[in-house]
Amino acid sequence: MADFTFNIALGRVVELHNRVRANDPSGCALLVVALAASGLEGDAVLKDKDTLADVVSGTTNEVPVGNGYARKVLVAVDLVAAVPDDANDRTDVDIPDQTWTQVLVATGPWAKLLVCYRPSAAAPDSQIVPLTCHDFAITPDGTDVVAQIASAGFFRAQ
Repeated sequence: MADFTFNIALGRVVELHNRVRANDPSGCALLVVALAASGLEGDAVLKDKDTLADVVSGTTNEVPVGNGYARKVLVAVDLVAAVPDDANDRTDVDIPDQTWTQVLVATGPWAKLLVCYRPSAAAPDSQIVPLTCHDFAITPDGTDVVAQIASAGFFRAQ
């Protein structure tokens, strides 16, 4: 489960996941974005950010693209339906495990993974909504980096 949900996404994660599953609007997606360990702002600061552009506008930086890292884009066919668990009075939302192939040391240490909502294929970072943040401390060494956000899902609505 998420280490925290961004304030802008409280009460919206299941809805936005379902929008991507329905491809409504066309081109929308969930993104998985890695944050670099160097310069990382604290969770209390990060959770108040309203866009991906806001997240990386302070001292926090995305892992540099290249050397095996790029944002993961998840579209309708990549996601399974979020089904309410009436017995436990909750809804768990999951995404597939993510693999970055042969990530080189040059990317530097990673600290966190974000799951974000992109409203269209051409949306700039100023329109991408950060949903959840997950601790993910790793120093790439040239091998594959595999992220299982959480075995029960990346978000739980209760």
